[in-house]
Amino acid sequence: MPSDNPAHRSLVKIRSVVPDDAFTAAILGSERVGNGVVINSDGLILTIGYLIAEATDVWLTANSGPEVAGHALAYDQVTGFGLVLPLEKPDVMPLALGSSAALHVGDRALVLSYPEFGKQQPVEVLACREFAGAWEYLLDGAIFTAPAHPHWSGAALVDDRGSLVGLGSLLVRETVDGEETNANMFVPIDLLKPILNDLLMRGHADRESRPWLGVYAVEVTGKVYVTGVADGSPAQLADLREGDLISHVGLFEIGTLPEFYRRLWSLGPAGTHVPLVIVRGGTRLTLNVRSVDRNDLLKRPQAN
Repeated sequence: MPSDNPAHRSLVKIRSVVPDDAFTAAILGSERVGNGVVINSDGLILTIGYLIAEATDVWLTANSGPEVAGHALAYDQVTGFGLVLPLEKPDVMPLALGSSAALHVGDRALVLSYPEFGKQQPVEVLACREFAGAWEYLLDGAIFTAPAHPHWSGAALVDDRGSLVGLGSLLVRETVDGEETNANMFVPIDLLKPILNDLLMRGHADRESRPWLGVYAVEVTGKVYVTGVADGSPAQLADLREGDLISHVGLFEIGTLPEFYRRLWSLGPAGTHVPLVIVRGGTRLTLNVRSVDRNDLLKRPQAN
């Protein structure tokens, strides 16, 4: 049921098509649907990057009008933000960028999606803290809210001033009053501001590419375990396996996912050799994994 909130009219529906042989297709699918938020007077659309990664076609719908084509302009792996340039300027008002730093635990906010996906949802800010994802992803100051919105991908988190303070990324589990409940994780909008011009001008942020291994990992009681490796990744080529315990990166003992990622990224840029000590079936092994730039494995969007 659509909302009469004026900020709702800044939301667009995004539908992207990705080749079946794309690197991300097996995990994220070859057709993806979610939200985008118009953030400037030129119609520039901010979305969550996994919706448009490797997309050959991006289609946009605004105000229940016809689909129009868009171009996947940028995907920043560090933050998770993506930008889409509409090939026809949508007739919508942009949503102003607010301050995610001004949010506090207990604050009330609204989650807005494209009207087709449901009405606005009042939420409470449960936490603003570090988030470590299993896919070599670490986010400072992630925003966690509940109740969970059913169409969170690229949804807008709007503060009491009607400004955009976060972008929907994940469905997660959080503890509220001693019980686990579904919640959403939002990428804080303050992370966009320092890189927005670079994304527009270069298609990427002006920073050194991080080394990537292609490891999926989980932290359990002070230990980091491999839960899987990406096909064709450096981790697979180096024979990392599901169930391996990652004991050390170089000389540094590892006990948490954030620690693992920070030690990995501190070794140098993409292409750096990463010395890992793992424990497999009680046997201690040393592996030397040559990292890559994950972006080099992704299909490039085609200019329209």
